[in-house]
Amino acid sequence: MLSRVRYQVELFLLSLSFFSRIPVPASVPYSTERMNQSGRYFSLVGLLLGLICYGIYSLCALVLPEHLSILLMMGGSLLLTGAFHEDGLTDMADGIGGGMTTERRLVIMKDSRIGTYGAAALIIALLVKYSVLSSLAMHVSMLQILLVGYGLSRAVAASLIYDMPYVSDTQTSKSKPLASRQTARELGILLFFGVIPCIGLDLSILLVIGCVSCLLRFALKQWLLRRIGGFTGDCLGGVQQITELTIYLIFAAIMIPF
Repeated sequence: MLSRVRYQVELFLLSLSFFSRIPVPASVPYSTERMNQSGRYFSLVGLLLGLICYGIYSLCALVLPEHLSILLMMGGSLLLTGAFHEDGLTDMADGIGGGMTTERRLVIMKDSRIGTYGAAALIIALLVKYSVLSSLAMHVSMLQILLVGYGLSRAVAASLIYDMPYVSDTQTSKSKPLASRQTARELGILLFFGVIPCIGLDLSILLVIGCVSCLLRFALKQWLLRRIGGFTGDCLGGVQQITELTIYLIFAAIMIPF
């Protein structure tokens, strides 16, 4: 029993090391199989990151206005993840926006340079996140909003691994650990931690977020299948960012008075 618990903890630490810049013990065992399995804790990593970001915001809000506290929190979030998901959004926008064929789109995604589509997507995403979170911070408590945004968005993004083919070069891709499809059990664990922060939400908000998240996942899945025939690690980052922003916009539409 203890060995099973320790194994799951080690998988979580591997997931934490892959999806964030938070240091983990060097003694954590690594293998390709373990790294593949660690994706089940992607949403749990999101909850931890959301909690840390709320701590940053709360500390800053003691001495600074809400909008500056949100800005510093966003900077802290970028440092915590190494802008991992924002980089994915940028590469996805460049590749799918700038390529005329599937092969060309995949080549552009691997290019480290930022193009017009990627720059525009990144700027808009950061501006929308700053504007929406700043508005929300003036009217509601930010803890559950951040936990839902960070946790559920990662569950939606990583769930694409379950029923989509991986189309990047697994020998050279930085997201090689994501190449193997999830089992139903791994998907269940991923969704469990992604849904946990939604507990206690008003029923109307819960229904809207649930329905919109499912529809958004379906739409993005079909779009990616048509454009590149599957997903890449960059696409998961892009889907995570789009879903997170959508969740914040739902909160704003329902909770902020006109």
